[in-house]
Amino acid sequence: MRSKAQNFRVNGQAVSFDQDPDTPLLWVLRDHLQLTGSKFGCGGGHCGACTVHVDGQMQRSCVLPVSAVAGTEISTIEGLAKGDRLHPVQQAWLELDVPQCGYCQAGQIMATVDLLKRLPDPTDQQIDEQLTNLCRCATYVRLRKAVHRAAELMAAEDKA
Repeated sequence: MRSKAQNFRVNGQAVSFDQDPDTPLLWVLRDHLQLTGSKFGCGGGHCGACTVHVDGQMQRSCVLPVSAVAGTEISTIEGLAKGDRLHPVQQAWLELDVPQCGYCQAGQIMATVDLLKRLPDPTDQQIDEQLTNLCRCATYVRLRKAVHRAAELMAAEDKA
C-alpha cells in the first residue's frame, strides 16, 4: 500500500515523494534526489552535517520526517549559489580556506547563512553560541573568521 504523496519544493524544483512519510528528509534528498551535499553525521540532529533550510529556517534533516515538509520550500547547499555566482558565505569559506576534511562544511555553511540572516554582524561570542554544528577537524577559528568575512561581503552586496 502506497502512502499519500508528500509534495514540496527543493531548490526551486517541485518534488513528490510517495513512500514512507516517516523517512527522514536527509535520505529523500540524498537517496531519491541525488543531492548529496547534506551529510549524515550523527543521525540524532546533534552534529549539524545534515543542515538544510525549510522555508528559510535552519533544520537538521536527519531527524525531520518528510511528512513534516509537505508544502514547504527546502534549500540545500546545492541551491545556495545563484548560477555561477557563489553565495557570500561560500565565497568567504573559499577565501579563508575554512575546510580541512570538508565533511561538515555544507552544514556549517547552511547554518552560517541562517545565522547571518538573523544577526548580520555577529560577535565572536554570538558565533560560538549560535553555530552549534560540530567539526571533527576543529576548524572553528577559521570558521569564525569566515563568518565575519561573509558578513562583510553581504553588507557590501546590500550597499551595491
